[in-house]
Amino acid sequence: MKAANNASIRVFCREDEDKKTITEKLRMLLPFDLEKEKIRVEEQKAEGFQEKRISIISAALTKDRHINAFIENLLNNLGEEKKTLLEQIDSRLDDDLNFFLRLDKEMLLKNKFVLTDAGNCYHIKINIASFPKRKEKAVEILRRLLK
Repeated sequence: MKAANNASIRVFCREDEDKKTITEKLRMLLPFDLEKEKIRVEEQKAEGFQEKRISIISAALTKDRHINAFIENLLNNLGEEKKTLLEQIDSRLDDDLNFFLRLDKEMLLKNKFVLTDAGNCYHIKINIASFPKRKEKAVEILRRLLK
């Protein structure tokens, strides 16, 4: 079953953080060989508060097999956090059927998948594949995935 049309992961890395480790953890979220599958982890430079330089590290998934493997890996590692997502489906799903979640960056660096509302995180956006394209249908799909 096709659960999503696309998915993306993004994380901000300050100058004083270990960019290599943060990038490795982003790669850990994707349970396949990125080079072999021709998935690029991209980096953009930006300026943060007080003119401090930051890197925006991201990856985008568009193929069904990549998206499904990513979602399966994510849900397997979330454990009890899936209950929180179930309770918050309506606030995490927008009108374009994008489902948003954030994983705490510090906890993920310790290999623990913990949801957060704070900004120091890995931002995940999953566009739910719903036909017809209705929010109610997308909620049904998400409930099935999260159970």
